[in-house]
Amino acid sequence: MASNTAPPTQAVIVRHGDAEQLELPAATFGLLADSGTTQGALGANRLRLGTGADGATPHYHACSWELFYVVDGAMEFLLDDRVSVVEAGDLVLVPPRMPHAFGAAPGSTADVLVVIAPGVARFGYFRHLQRIALGQEPAASLAPVQDRYDVHFVDSGAWTTTRTPGRSTRASTFG
Repeated sequence: MASNTAPPTQAVIVRHGDAEQLELPAATFGLLADSGTTQGALGANRLRLGTGADGATPHYHACSWELFYVVDGAMEFLLDDRVSVVEAGDLVLVPPRMPHAFGAAPGSTADVLVVIAPGVARFGYFRHLQRIALGQEPAASLAPVQDRYDVHFVDSGAWTTTRTPGRSTRASTFG
């Protein structure tokens, strides 16, 4: 399959202290590498969720696979219409167009490495989510940028039933 971009010519190293950290009420989101850094190959982020905190509401990506590696703790994942619990050392790989959502499991924190491929310039999206979480922008402001960031929100009865409002800390809507 032919590619429209030249292959990378240099390795990329992102030092922990150099990664932008977005602080939210119950989460920290580390921006590691965006598509601009990797010439479109992938995007990588690290998400740390507080006890029972939500990570992302149900959504799908039309063009990208999304990989989640749970470094520590436990998480609940919506995968299509099924909710599963994954723990430290587990890997979740979500294909394009599959509705998914995630959050720290009840009573647990979570530390997860997230990789999306091919990459999308999404750091602006995560900064937008931070402004929403801090009350600086309304949640409705995400609707016009769904296509730009390849994050398309969907409804899920299975997720709503599992993540009952008030049961967990509503931290963010990362996608």
